[in-house]
Amino acid sequence: MMQLIDSDITSREVLNWTGLHIFHGWTSSCSQKLRIFLNLKGIDWQGHELNLAAGESYSEWFLGLNPRGLVPVLVLDGAVHIESNDILALLEDRYPEPCLFPANHSGDTDEIANLLRHEDDLHLDLRTLSFRFVFGRTGSPKTADMMARYKDDGRTVNGDANDPTRAHELAFYERLADRGLTDDTVRASAGKLRTAFEELEQRLATGPYYLGRDLSILDIAWFVYASRLNFGGYPFARLHPRVHAWRQALAEDPRFAGEVALPAPVRENLERNHQAWTKAGTMFSDITGF
Repeated sequence: MMQLIDSDITSREVLNWTGLHIFHGWTSSCSQKLRIFLNLKGIDWQGHELNLAAGESYSEWFLGLNPRGLVPVLVLDGAVHIESNDILALLEDRYPEPCLFPANHSGDTDEIANLLRHEDDLHLDLRTLSFRFVFGRTGSPKTADMMARYKDDGRTVNGDANDPTRAHELAFYERLADRGLTDDTVRASAGKLRTAFEELEQRLATGPYYLGRDLSILDIAWFVYASRLNFGGYPFARLHPRVHAWRQALAEDPRFAGEVALPAPVRENLERNHQAWTKAGTMFSDITGF
C-alpha cells in the first residue's frame, strides 16, 4: 500500500483530519474510477476537487500532500494514501460490500492486482490520446514555474528523492514541451489500447462483465478508459462491438455515467475541435488508420 510517511508530507494540517477525504479532479481518469467505486459502495466521503487545468495539482500546497502531483489522494483519519489502485484495495478491505474485488477468480490470488497493474501501465497512453483527441492539446499544459516546483529535490515519496513515478511524470511533460504529441506517438498509444480492447472483446464473449458474471473493479477501470476514448472518436462500434454494447449498458447507470461526463466548456470545445478536425482530416481514425 502506498501510504506516505510523515517526512514526505509538508502540508501538515491534513494529519489532524478525521474521516474520509478525497482529493480528486473532475476529468482525471483515476479520480473517475475512484468516484464510481465510491458510488457503487455507497461510501460517504468529503471531496476536495482540484482544478487540474489551472495547475492546482502542481501547487506548492498540493505537492506538499502528494509529491507526485497526481490525483486522487485519500486522507483517511490523517493518514495520506496515494495511487488510485492502492486506494481502491484499501477501501475494498474497509467496505467489503458489495464485493468489487472478486477473490480467486482464476485460482490466482494476485489476478485482480495484476490486471489493474496492466490497466495502470496504459495510463500515459490514455493521457496521450485524451490530450490530442478530447482536450485538443498538442503541447504541455505545465508552465515553467509548475515544472520548477515539481523538480524540487527536497520532495520524497516514502523517503525516496528518486521516486520513479515522479521521474516518469517529469519525462512525459518534458517530452511534451519539447516535441508535442506527434502522430507517431499517438499511433503507438492507440495501438496499445486497441490490443487491450481486443482482449476485453474476447472476455465479453463469455459473460456480461470483464470477469464473466460479476461486476468488478475491472469493469469500472475499463469503462472509464472506453468512455474517454469514445469522446475522442475511437470507433468502438466498428472495431469492438461487444465492448461498445458493454459500455453503453454501464452508461445507463447514473453512478457510472455521471462521473465521466465532460464539463460543459470541455464538451463545447470538443465539438468545435471535432468539426475542425473532420474538415482537416485529422480525426482519430484519420491519424491512427483504425
